Amino acid sequence: MELPAQGSVTLIIPTFNEAGNIAELLSRLAAALPAHLPCEVLFVDDSTDDTPAVVEKAALECAFPVSVLHRERPEGGLGGAVVEGIKRADTDWIVVMDADLQHPPHLVPELVGEGTRTGADLVVASRYIAGGSRAGLAGNYRIAVSRAATWLTKGLFPRALRGISDPMSGFFAMRRSAISGGSGALKPLGYKILLELAVRCRPERVAEVPFVFQDRYSGESKSTAREGLRFLTHLAALRSATPLARMIGFGLIGLSGFVPNLAALWLLTHTGMNYLLAEVAANQAGVMWNFLLIETLLFRDRRRHRHWADRVGRFTLLANADLLLRIPLIALFVAKLGFGVLTATALALVTTFVLRFAATEALVYLPRKAGRTSRT
Repeated sequence: MELPAQGSVTLIIPTFNEAGNIAELLSRLAAALPAHLPCEVLFVDDSTDDTPAVVEKAALECAFPVSVLHRERPEGGLGGAVVEGIKRADTDWIVVMDADLQHPPHLVPELVGEGTRTGADLVVASRYIAGGSRAGLAGNYRIAVSRAATWLTKGLFPRALRGISDPMSGFFAMRRSAISGGSGALKPLGYKILLELAVRCRPERVAEVPFVFQDRYSGESKSTAREGLRFLTHLAALRSATPLARMIGFGLIGLSGFVPNLAALWLLTHTGMNYLLAEVAANQAGVMWNFLLIETLLFRDRRRHRHWADRVGRFTLLANADLLLRIPLIALFVAKLGFGVLTATALALVTTFVLRFAATEALVYLPRKAGRTSRT
């Protein structure tokens, strides 16, 4: 597909131990990229092998610019690598693809061409439209996981992912001007960077082109159970990005805290502990459960603002203060306002919940001023 000369492209390829794929990838790109297309290739590398050296050697044979940025600290996984590449790009278009040749290089000009033709801000290479296929997914297990992840993400983000049939795709083109708020607004975790861009940047127009997911050329898949857990954590962080969503998540996590609370209460009372002391101790089990889930799912990107011990202490204090506040509130609602006990209790629970959420966000996770951050 012919492209206008002004459609300059930075092709960002995140890599982790992909030395065996580099030469073949660059060779296929050389055959696929039109001579008039201003294109540069940037490998953002988190490898522990000799991938950077292999890139530098293979780049000598390329007619287009090829560079490699090796990260000593691979923050954010492969998605974080893509964000590092975006920060360095100064072209009209950014194309993201994997290095393992499961994304066919000949589609790079077609992705940009489709965006130019339709005026789209984001063009996704999709396995799930006519002409596409997930043939390169190895085994029924990976196919099932991919399908389930697609259904889950589209169910959680129906508006942001409207028009995107394959939100799990790692092969896409996006106008640099469509990345709202700049790359600093992106907070990726793991390798599903398309989901991050679509949800946080909300491109106005989306297009898709079909592609056949190929077999891996060399090396091993980076899809592991650990990456799956990071993906679920990332989904929770994206879904809780607004204050209302965080409040809902806060409430659901609080409800889940009854399970460890009751389990600890049963265990302590069966060991002979006085039931009042057991109530206090068991409450701490629920508090710690809630803290761990809130840290992981709701405020992952704010954990650096305070030392972990400071966060634990503040959260525990607020959670226990909730108990002390609730009883006087119930008494106030019954004695002064004439509410029934059940109504007063329900109203006190709602009031203390809202106050605790606001206090947790403000006193535990409120970002500090620059220069006062602490390690987690």
